[in-house]
Amino acid sequence: MDRKRIVILGSTGSVGRQTLDVVRAFPGAFEVVGLCAGNNLDLLKRQVDEFRPRYINSAAELNGHNGAQKLAAEEIASLPEVEMVVCATVGCAGMGPVLAAIDAGKTLALANKEVIVMAGEVLMRRAKDSGATLLPVDSEPSALWQCIEGEQTPPAKFIITASGGAFRGRTWESLHNVTPEEALKHPTWTMGAKITIDSATLMNKAFEVIETRWLFDIPYEQIDVVIHRQSIIHSMVEFADGSVKAQLGPPDMRHPIQYALFYPERQQNADLPKFDPVKTGSLTFESMDTSLYPCFDLALNYAKRGGTWPAALAGADEAAVSLFLDGRIRFTDIPEVVASTLAAHTPIMEHSVEDAIQAAAWATERTYASHSAGAPI
Repeated sequence: MDRKRIVILGSTGSVGRQTLDVVRAFPGAFEVVGLCAGNNLDLLKRQVDEFRPRYINSAAELNGHNGAQKLAAEEIASLPEVEMVVCATVGCAGMGPVLAAIDAGKTLALANKEVIVMAGEVLMRRAKDSGATLLPVDSEPSALWQCIEGEQTPPAKFIITASGGAFRGRTWESLHNVTPEEALKHPTWTMGAKITIDSATLMNKAFEVIETRWLFDIPYEQIDVVIHRQSIIHSMVEFADGSVKAQLGPPDMRHPIQYALFYPERQQNADLPKFDPVKTGSLTFESMDTSLYPCFDLALNYAKRGGTWPAALAGADEAAVSLFLDGRIRFTDIPEVVASTLAAHTPIMEHSVEDAIQAAAWATERTYASHSAGAPI
């Protein structure tokens, strides 16, 4: 079997490291052509030593390390020899290399929610024009994708599950003085800091609804969210005859990563945890009380407006989460901070990807500037 030539964007982050875990489990199946990372120089060095990529991109200077040539992330993502680009980054900065991969007609395994939130409609149109293929890696969209594979009729409803995050069951008012350390203790998943905070506010779930709308070309009205505390059922699809298909598995990102890497085949991997229905026991579902998660309705209300509103939403949320993690605003300030920035946004309705990038950058800068003197918690 020929080795699949891949590039990993965000190789030192949570999803990037887990992608390399899957690659490591299948010696000879993949050639890592390029690794792109941020400031985690020590880990990137170790990854370069192990996987010997020809190209790297990092905020730190590593040009020439073990023969790896430094190129811009956009160049690496669009190299002619690359077959698949895994976007394991978090945040709006992932847009540049994602767009480069799409315009180059690559197969893109996408774990970054923000780029679809920012410009989902435009990206899907450009992917259609270039012949690029987008494979969802985020666990819930991956579950939806797996449920509709092989079906000949369109789904009637998508049902996305949510764990409820670190503070599920608590009132919004009771969270006034929670610390970043408390918010980062997700009850079922182990993830990066930004996505974990977004899970606590349920902004993350709103982003997944937006992702689902564009990745699967389905109206918002046909997407539901339910609370499922065990994080075993990752999403469900209802069909016209009332049948419902669900994708189940332990809360481990390596499952959707491996599915995308080997698609359309499935491979046995002894390193992955397996679902045991007896040990798991009961699976429960609850309706979502949006009064406990004000970010959810806030995000969807602005996303449905279209234009550059969702891009500004993504940029404002990125900054608000960072401000909270730095102790400059309270957890319960996050929706107010995001709303304040959005209230000042002047949207462009007939927009390009470049407009979306600028709107997100404006929102991020505006949010930081508005809270530059924020008092610590």
